[in-house]
Amino acid sequence: LNLAWIAQQSGTTASLRGLCAVSASVVWASGTHGTYLRTTDGGATWRATVVPGAEALDFRDVYAVDANTACLLSIGTGPDSRVYRTHDAGAHWKQILSNPDARGFFDALAFWNARRGIVIGDPVDGEFAIFTTANGGRTWQRRHAPPALPGEGAFAASGTCLLVRGTREAWFATGGPKAARVFHSTDAGATWTVANTPVRNDSASAGIFSIAFADSRAGIAVGGDYNRPDDSQRNIAITNDGGKTWRAPGGTPPSGFRSAVAYWPAQKIWIATGTSGSDVSTDNGENWRKFDSGNYNAISFAPGGSGWAAGPNGRV
Repeated sequence: LNLAWIAQQSGTTASLRGLCAVSASVVWASGTHGTYLRTTDGGATWRATVVPGAEALDFRDVYAVDANTACLLSIGTGPDSRVYRTHDAGAHWKQILSNPDARGFFDALAFWNARRGIVIGDPVDGEFAIFTTANGGRTWQRRHAPPALPGEGAFAASGTCLLVRGTREAWFATGGPKAARVFHSTDAGATWTVANTPVRNDSASAGIFSIAFADSRAGIAVGGDYNRPDDSQRNIAITNDGGKTWRAPGGTPPSGFRSAVAYWPAQKIWIATGTSGSDVSTDNGENWRKFDSGNYNAISFAPGGSGWAAGPNGRV
């Protein structure tokens, strides 16, 4: 299986961490300095633009419905954490959510469909900030989760510490000192359970950075320590029961810190990426082989099979 990332001309030097492949032709990406990118021809041409008034924001996540409708999530303390939405391919943007907590910090957003979505943020007063919408972001409802551990948080590294599936299921993954856990909801964020994992959690820069599922039961979480990009110690966990329990794989782990993982249905393989390269697994995460040494933050596969990666300095 010969795999390779093929460079595209993104038209920006922004650091990219948000990525959403809607189809083989439509892909959105987002990053620093209020930047978002869009292609409608499979990456042959990209158009990079800045959201007016958001030039100082870092868009760490993007969710797109189609070529015209998308949401961007920015990070930052308190009101710098926001969600914007466009219905006209970016001609106009509307801010639909601002972090209500002065010490809050958004991490990721995801949508089950065009109307029903979820945003998670770092803990405030000992509890993760969770907001859901049922009307495309016009109104949001605060949800509650089990208590956070001291120092526990989520990583706004690739937009994939949060994952939704089906019509009501959601997971989000955490890290930090003594914490590398996976929270799971089966009722669209109303209630949550939480499970421990064997992923390293020995510093504030360590934990789970990304989570993905192949189906309702088979999932993989990746991470490590982003201050140790080449260290493969305890950087992966596998579940076969929908996230109730997690274990370390039996074979060769990904070859360093990994900020994103995705399942590629067309090939029935898993791909993980990070600052020190990309790896592939053909045996459901038990063994990994490095196929690229480029620095990427995020990956996304379209339903039809095409896949993209995005990273620093406008790399796509």
